Amino acid sequence: MPGMDDGHKTLVALLDVAHEAPDLALLGHWRNLVTHTASVFEREDLWMNATRFSSTHIHTTQHKVVLQVMHEGLSPGESGDLAPVRQMANELGQWFANHSQSMDAALALHLRKTGYDPATGVLSMPDDISLQACPQA
Repeated sequence: MPGMDDGHKTLVALLDVAHEAPDLALLGHWRNLVTHTASVFEREDLWMNATRFSSTHIHTTQHKVVLQVMHEGLSPGESGDLAPVRQMANELGQWFANHSQSMDAALALHLRKTGYDPATGVLSMPDDISLQACPQA
């Protein structure tokens, strides 16, 4: 899925920048990563809801938990303790690799199967008759 792939590539690039950031720049890069990640997750959540994806609940729950933890990392970082932020960056990379290869891959397959166009919200090949009445995204 091009829209999904682009968001993921940017997320990985921002994560790499955070990994390499010197201490003085780390929090700024972490904030950029949090903002971008929130937008990627929001877009995926919209797609799941618009197409009635069967694994929406568990997928969106993971998004919410990861974003909450990412936000919580800002507090110690703002107090000068950057170790938790760096640890989160390491763990986020591992989590994201697993998440994208499992949950996001399943979502992409579902979106292709239904012919979902993220730009218009149109389902060109609904695999379930109930999807034909889906609200546009």
